[in-house]
Amino acid sequence: MGIVVQKFGGTSVSSAEKREQVVRKIKHAVDEGSRVVVVVSAMGRAGEPYATDTLIGLAREISKQIRPRELDLLMSCGEIISSVIMVQTLRSHGLDAVALTGAQAGIVTDYHFNNAHIKEVHPAKILKLLDEGKIVVVAGFQGATGDGEITTLGRGGSDTTAAALGVALKADVVEIYTDVDGVMTADPRMVPQAKPLDTLTYQELCEMAHLGAKVVHPRAVEIAMEGRIPLRIRSTFADGPGTLVADGAPIGSIEIRRDKIVTGLAHLAGMALVTIRSKDDLNENGMVLDVFEIMADSGISVDMIQVAPYQIRFIIDEQRMEQAEQVLSRTGLDVTIEPGFAKVAIVGSGMRGVPGVMAKMVKGLRQAEIAIYHSVDSHTNIACLVKQEAMSKALQALHFQFLN
Repeated sequence: MGIVVQKFGGTSVSSAEKREQVVRKIKHAVDEGSRVVVVVSAMGRAGEPYATDTLIGLAREISKQIRPRELDLLMSCGEIISSVIMVQTLRSHGLDAVALTGAQAGIVTDYHFNNAHIKEVHPAKILKLLDEGKIVVVAGFQGATGDGEITTLGRGGSDTTAAALGVALKADVVEIYTDVDGVMTADPRMVPQAKPLDTLTYQELCEMAHLGAKVVHPRAVEIAMEGRIPLRIRSTFADGPGTLVADGAPIGSIEIRRDKIVTGLAHLAGMALVTIRSKDDLNENGMVLDVFEIMADSGISVDMIQVAPYQIRFIIDEQRMEQAEQVLSRTGLDVTIEPGFAKVAIVGSGMRGVPGVMAKMVKGLRQAEIAIYHSVDSHTNIACLVKQEAMSKALQALHFQFLN
C-alpha cells in the first residue's frame, strides 16, 4: 500500500466541527487503501486558547523577552496539543491512531532556534507504526537537534514538515489542506474573477509563494521538488480535486502542459522603495558593496534590486524603514526611502523565451492608468512596483490581460 501525507492547517483543526471534516478526508484515504500520515498545525489563530501566538502571549505577560530556546519549547506545544486532540477524534471514529512529536517522528534539525532547518529525517518509527495499521499524526512545525533540543521550523513550518516526511517516506503524494479550493490564478480578495488552477509546476508555485501567495510555504515546495513528490493543494471543506503540483513529467495519467504564457498572479504589499544616488561612480568607490553589506549586517532583506553607476534602487519591508534610514545614513550618500508601494507579478513557466510578455504587461497596466516605478524579471516571472492604492486595480488589469 502506498503512503499519503496529509497536512491540515490551524483553521482546519480549530473546532470539533471542522475536525470532523478532517476525519472525513483521512478516512477516505484509508478506504482508498493508503497508509496515512497526518501533519497538524496548532489549533486556531491568535486569541484562541491553544494557538501559538496565544501561548507566546502568556509568557510575554511576564517579560517581553523570551530566550530562543525556551520560545521553541513553548511554540512546539500548540502542535503537540493539536496532534493529541486529532488522535482522540480519530479514535472516537474507530480509527487506530498515534500521536508523535516532530522529534519522535525522526525530524533532526540544526540549532537555529525559531527558524531551524531540517538536516535529515529518520522515518523508521513512522514506518513501523504504519505497518501495524495505525494512522500516524505528527505535530508539525517542529523537530529536534541531534542532542535533543526542541526546535521550530519558522513560518510555514507545518508545510515543511509534511513535505520532508513525504520525501523521507517516498509518499505517493503530499496533500496540503487549507480553507480554499486550491491555488488560484490570483488572490480572490483582490481579483474576484480569480479561478482555481488544475495544475502547476513546482517552480511556478515556488515563485508565487515567494512573491506573496500564502497557500503553501515555498520551502515545502522546494523540498517536494527535490524529492519529486507530487503536492496537491486542497480544501478541507470541499470535495474538489484541488491543484496538482509536480515538475511537468507524467504522474499517473496526468501530464502538466502549458497552454498559457502566464499561470497566475502574486503580490506583496507594504513595501518601501529605497533610492541611493551619488555624484561619483558607485562601482569605482566601492559603495555598491558597502550598501549591501550594511543591509545584510542589519538583517534587512532587499528585493527588486537595480544597480547603476550613479544610482542603486531596491525595495524593503515598510516596517524596516526607520532602521534602514539609520544604517544607510552612515554612507554619506543621498538616500530617499518612500513607503506605500506594492509588488505585483505575473508568473508562468510558459513565458520563458517568449517575446512581448513585458510589452503586454505594460499595456495592461497603462490601460488601467497605473504607473510602473520599478521592475525585475526572471525566466518565470515579471514583477512591477506600483503604488499600493493601485494594487488591486493592477492585479485585476493583469488578470484580464493574461488570464481571461
